[in-house]
Amino acid sequence: MILFFKVYLKNNKLAMKIIQYIKSKEFLRTIISILVVTIILFIGLSKWMHYYTKHDQKIEVPNLEKLSITETKKILDDINLSLVVIDSTSFNPKYPPKSVIDQDPSAGDYVKENRKIYLTLNLSNYRKITVPDVLNQTKRQVVTQLRSIGFRIGKEYYIRDLGLDVVRSMEINNKEIQPGDRLPKNSSIDLVMGDGLAERDSLNTRVYK
Repeated sequence: MILFFKVYLKNNKLAMKIIQYIKSKEFLRTIISILVVTIILFIGLSKWMHYYTKHDQKIEVPNLEKLSITETKKILDDINLSLVVIDSTSFNPKYPPKSVIDQDPSAGDYVKENRKIYLTLNLSNYRKITVPDVLNQTKRQVVTQLRSIGFRIGKEYYIRDLGLDVVRSMEINNKEIQPGDRLPKNSSIDLVMGDGLAERDSLNTRVYK
């Protein structure tokens, strides 16, 4: 019984001390300090997450077509984007040599800071190939010959002519080319062919197909 009473008194004294501590200014200062530290940590973590994820940051990708790699790098550096040049096997006579002919992401897309923009450049060192004499041959023959030596087939135009699908002339960018001309490999050649109609009173009429 005496032992139980001693334990009771000891526990009671401990409880009284706890109650007194809770009522003390020291306890209040401790609670306030914990709250302040918690708020500071929460604000700091929120700002760090906002910076890390770039939640609200969007950069519009500019149109880089026909620009040199030097011009492109300067533009992208100014808006905190980087570039990566990918291997290219393309040549387009409409674009300056070594200029940008394709980009990913496309112009007008929105990206985050430091996003890589992948660029395809217009080759300038393609060896030139002699255009073969394929005039007055059928489309199938011409396409086979041109592709076999490294040219691409572009648009197809039709004029009033007795020979259906017979190639009467070849063009690049609406300029006629002749057999024997030398063009860079992978150039796209447009074909002008007959429509197979007997009337020949409108030879200048071209129909795009």
